This record gives sequence, structure tokens and C-alpha cells, in this order.
Amino acid sequence: MAPEDRRAALIAATVPLLRAHGTAVSTRQIAEAAGVAEGTIFGVFPDKASLLRAALMRAFDSQPAVDALAAIDLRLELRARLREAVTMLRAGMEANANLMAAPRELLADGVEFREQLMNDRYRIIAGLAALVGPDRDRLRRSPQATAQLLLMLIAVSVHRGFGQGGEFGDMDDEEIVSVLLDGLLVRSFPTPSTESFS
Repeated sequence: MAPEDRRAALIAATVPLLRAHGTAVSTRQIAEAAGVAEGTIFGVFPDKASLLRAALMRAFDSQPAVDALAAIDLRLELRARLREAVTMLRAGMEANANLMAAPRELLADGVEFREQLMNDRYRIIAGLAALVGPDRDRLRRSPQATAQLLLMLIAVSVHRGFGQGGEFGDMDDEEIVSVLLDGLLVRSFPTPSTESFS
């Protein structure tokens, strides 16, 4: 196997283990999952931390999400499009939720990692904006702003610590879309009368 192929295979085997066990995952577990001898890892990566860094970068890579957003049929009704997007993005965020606590020392080049996260966030927002674009005339905010709001709602539903006592942790995909498009009112209130009383 070519070195680049072996590197890719080791990273691919490490990502699910990192999600399941965090940085406590052992090189033995990784080697078993990849179907190689443990020493093979150190023929490709100088140390365990280097492999975990590469796996973290892969876990947070937005390309699969960007591709999935682009594949959503724009002929679907707006709510259906957004439900598909929310379901997919939440699954990705939930899979990576415990990786947000990766030790800082693991990310020796934290700047590169933060830049990737920010770049990936912009790419996902652009994908969501394209998804709501056909309905821009029905929205009070731009597709870009709508996409940012949607991503924020998804994030607070996954990262429960954002809300007081995890207030948003019970939101499902349908409610996220409804809160974005309909707001928080559960019923209509009568419009105050404009009649003059004398």
C-alpha cells in the first residue's frame, strides 16, 4: 500500500475510535481497527498525537456536509429542504460533540485547526444559503442571515451547555425548522382593535 493510502486508511480507522473513546484511544485499538500491526502507525506518523491531530482535522472536515447540502433537491418545499439539512447537520455535530473537548496540547497548531473550523462554518452557511435561496422573497432576512440563524439553532440543540440548563436539548429537527420559519408563538393573538371608543 502506498504511504498516502496507508495514511488515509489509518486516519479513517481512527476517526470513529476518537469519537467513541476520545483521546484516550490507544494505538493498539487503532491498529486493530485498521488491520495493521501497531508499529505500522509509527512508520507513517511520528507519534500518536500526530495521528490524532490528523483524525481530528478529518472529523471536522465540512466537505461531506457541503456535498450533502448541495445534493438536496431544490424542488422540494422549503420546510422539507430545511428538515433534510437539519437532520444531516445535527448528526454530524452530535458525532463530533465530545471532540470539542480535545486537549489543547493535541492541537499544537491550534491556529490551523481554528481556521479550518471557521472556513468550514462559512462553507456550510453558504450551502444552507443556497438551499434557502429559491425562497428569498418569502424571508424577512437574506439567505445568508437565515442560514446563520439555522446553524445557531442546530448548534444550541446539540451543545446543550449553550442554554440555561440545556433548555434547547429537546428540540427535534421539525421544531428547529419551525422556530426558524414561524418563531416561538404557539398561537395567534388577536390584533388590537383600532376602533375609537368614546
